[in-house]
Amino acid sequence: MPALPYCMCYNIKEINNILRVRQHPVTSSWPRRNYLYNTTVSLQTRTQNKTSSRMSSSLVVCEVDESLKEKLKKFRFQKETNNAAILMKIDMEKQLVIQEEEYEDISLDDLRNELPERQPRFIVYSYKYIHTDGRVSYPLCFIFSSPVGCKPEQQMMYAGSKNQLVSAAELTKVFETRNIDDLSEEWLINKLSFFR
Repeated sequence: MPALPYCMCYNIKEINNILRVRQHPVTSSWPRRNYLYNTTVSLQTRTQNKTSSRMSSSLVVCEVDESLKEKLKKFRFQKETNNAAILMKIDMEKQLVIQEEEYEDISLDDLRNELPERQPRFIVYSYKYIHTDGRVSYPLCFIFSSPVGCKPEQQMMYAGSKNQLVSAAELTKVFETRNIDDLSEEWLINKLSFFR
């Protein structure tokens, strides 16, 4: 039994506590450690939930204009053999994805020049793709252009509405770029190479 300090009075309960701590120096701290761990995890979870609910409340998913849905449907089944594009934007007041412009026989390089420098845009692009074996196909590509320097609220609104638009257009080849200068035929061919 450990020696008790001189000139101090201990009752039985205090003596038992001293013995328990000294006999089990590791296990005696477990309840405290568990309490601290559980408290920390609880605080982290609460913080994450607040952050995610804040993000979800600020993330706006815009509806797709009905006339644009019809346009995209016709565009999918067109018989043209040249490159064509539909450029789309979000009407911020109505929170609606609308058609901005339609282009016939336009290269991706020319289309790049039509895009605003600091605003996001959605593009559906029909591309005449000549494969390495000589086959020709006309993939329909969805491109989300979101340049660096966009306003955060615009970026959030476009990012939140992208999947809705992809679903409405029924597209599978979906690409994204943060740099308008990337938009070139070489860039698109490289992206399409994964779909061989």
